[in-house]
Amino acid sequence: GQGPIRVDKFLVDRIVGTSRNRVQRAADDGYIHVNGKPEKSSYKVKPCDVVTVMMDRPRHVLEILPEDIPLDIVYEDDDLLVVNKPAGLVVHPGCGNYHGTLVNALAYHFKDDPKMKDMDDPRLGLVHRIDKETSGLLVVAKNEDARTNLSLQFFKKTTRRQYVALVWGHIEENEGRIEGNIGRHPKDRL
Repeated sequence: GQGPIRVDKFLVDRIVGTSRNRVQRAADDGYIHVNGKPEKSSYKVKPCDVVTVMMDRPRHVLEILPEDIPLDIVYEDDDLLVVNKPAGLVVHPGCGNYHGTLVNALAYHFKDDPKMKDMDDPRLGLVHRIDKETSGLLVVAKNEDARTNLSLQFFKKTTRRQYVALVWGHIEENEGRIEGNIGRHPKDRL
């Protein structure tokens, strides 16, 4: 009972959490197949067509493994921990960085703490983050009440953050604004 429908619209209606733009890019990259061959996003799906979305790499199952990575802990009590993250250390496991992260170090630090219940939580108590190449202090909640309270403070912006940047080279202006897009390569997500 279905009339011909574009394959991009067909897939957006069936894949939860995707956008038409993303499906169209997948088709442009050859990842959408109909009846075994790649098709463009404008292809009209007909009855009995077999539509397949090809993935360019297998899904990685995220498991938080404790790793003995030294932590520079500047404060700790029953509710929270403050750690000084060095530049170069990734905060959360993710695309291309599944090990050697701050979360893996925290999992090792908390491995014998009975209050830390969900050791497979990819945030493991972190209520905010900083970029890989940025050093600085991060707050880690050690229980659910602390996480709720701290997260709410960051959400409502009642916390105060201060950043210091080191700049070198010949700077022509004393002040200004730099704007630019930052993102992953559309095809090479690593």
